[in-house]
Amino acid sequence: MSFPKVLERGDDFLKEFPRSSILWQYASHATCMFMILGSKVILNTIYTPKVEGLEKLDAALLRSKNENRSLITVMNHMSVVDDPSMWGMLPLKYYWGIDNIRWCLGAQNLCFKNKVLTYFFSLGKVLPTERFGRGPFQGSIDATIRLLSPDDTLDLEYVPSAVLSQAQKEQQDLDASLVKSSLLKQVSKLYSDDYKLPVIRTKPSWVHVFPEGFVCQLQQPHSNSMRYFKWGISRLVLEATRPPIVLPIFATGFEKIAPESAAEDIIQRYLPANYGAEIKLTIGDPVDDDIIFKYRKEWEALCEKYYDPENPYDLSQRLKTGKEAKELRSRLAAEIRQNVLNIRDNHLGFRKEDSRLQSPSFWKEYTATEGASAPDIKFIGKNWAIRRLQSDIKEYDEDGNEISKKQ
Repeated sequence: MSFPKVLERGDDFLKEFPRSSILWQYASHATCMFMILGSKVILNTIYTPKVEGLEKLDAALLRSKNENRSLITVMNHMSVVDDPSMWGMLPLKYYWGIDNIRWCLGAQNLCFKNKVLTYFFSLGKVLPTERFGRGPFQGSIDATIRLLSPDDTLDLEYVPSAVLSQAQKEQQDLDASLVKSSLLKQVSKLYSDDYKLPVIRTKPSWVHVFPEGFVCQLQQPHSNSMRYFKWGISRLVLEATRPPIVLPIFATGFEKIAPESAAEDIIQRYLPANYGAEIKLTIGDPVDDDIIFKYRKEWEALCEKYYDPENPYDLSQRLKTGKEAKELRSRLAAEIRQNVLNIRDNHLGFRKEDSRLQSPSFWKEYTATEGASAPDIKFIGKNWAIRRLQSDIKEYDEDGNEISKKQ
């Protein structure tokens, strides 16, 4: 359920690097394998890694290929080493081809703050996201939607029925499918004769996301709890051209590899800690397809209701910031979070999560007051969602537009 212009912007974002080049593919595969093998050596030498439910990931990847649907794996964010460490825990069979390796999102002000890091993380199949006000309507999210859309489904993209009806009246001899195809070719570079794919791939993509957006390490009795999930995950599920398979994962123990209490000590930050600690991935059951289809049907209804007649090939302002669209994204993000939380509560036996932590409004107030609104909830180290603690970030207004800084 994506608009053509969203996919076009996603294409443009992906084309900032020569990802369709064979040479880039080789370099990307080498970069990923270097990090994966390094993580595997460290984890198996110093720690005790365990994976539960690996057969569920195998089944999801097989379904992804057979059903021509991309896969989204969704996980809590325990530490700065969640990625790539978690990939060192999986069997090497997942990585023999570059197409098999996941895509993911990373903070621009940390992972892409200079040219060397930008190339390194880009080769590692990471896309940069801007935090602190940029919101879910940014290039990397459009690009991820593009990656989640199999190339042979792009001609099925959404055009409001009112536009199709008008076109059919003007061209009585064409059926609806031909009218739709004709309209799309007029408005998007994706359908030009000289169009070139932004990424070489032979199967639907696998995208891994941390929807909390920041590491969350809380002190007892709230350890192994999560922040709320942001709207980016909702856009990915709602706007891919085919409904993705969504697989929840819950991680424990990564905070022992990189405790946030050592975040500001350069030596402690990069020295191994808590030797022998158990590091565990627990893979849950996929989110029920009926749930995914239900939310996408609601999104389709909103698209029909609030498309912009003057620009029907892109998201209207009501579809971005309207009350109904916001409410839909919030409900879907909460639904996906609950699927991850179910693993924590039902399989790992932790103390029940404080209900306050599920609320976006709680977290916004908690962060704005730097913890004063709920002094009983304390971070290990710092709450990195506080803007003043982050460097090299841009300022944005409520609509996601960059604010020029005064000299």
